[in-house]
Amino acid sequence: METRRINPWTYQDGWGFSQAIEVTGASRVLHISGQTSMNAQGSPEHEGDMAAQITLALDNFETVLSEAGMTLSNVVRLDYYTTDMDAFLASHAVLASRLTGAKIEPVSTLLGAARLVLPQLLVEIDGVAVA
Repeated sequence: METRRINPWTYQDGWGFSQAIEVTGASRVLHISGQTSMNAQGSPEHEGDMAAQITLALDNFETVLSEAGMTLSNVVRLDYYTTDMDAFLASHAVLASRLTGAKIEPVSTLLGAARLVLPQLLVEIDGVAVA
């Protein structure tokens, strides 16, 4: 499998995402449902703490990837939904360090939402991985 980042501009480089990613030779595509800061028993954790919620949502995302025999390095798309855009942007370093560590700059969309499935949840992350 090969991926090619397509970025006609450079402004996205500081944000850690790509405008497009072309995938060739992939044999598997994994679509991952929105992951939040829910523990293994389905209870929300880290109420009011955006950075901790991003961390746990990414941990959960990586658990799903692992069950499919993939890692964060297989991710080509991540979408973010947040009820607090300012807090999300202020905690962006938490996200950026994980993506940088995996050496990925996925295609991304960030959307503000009035509310997620449970009112304690501040962020939800879904995406696509290929192998």
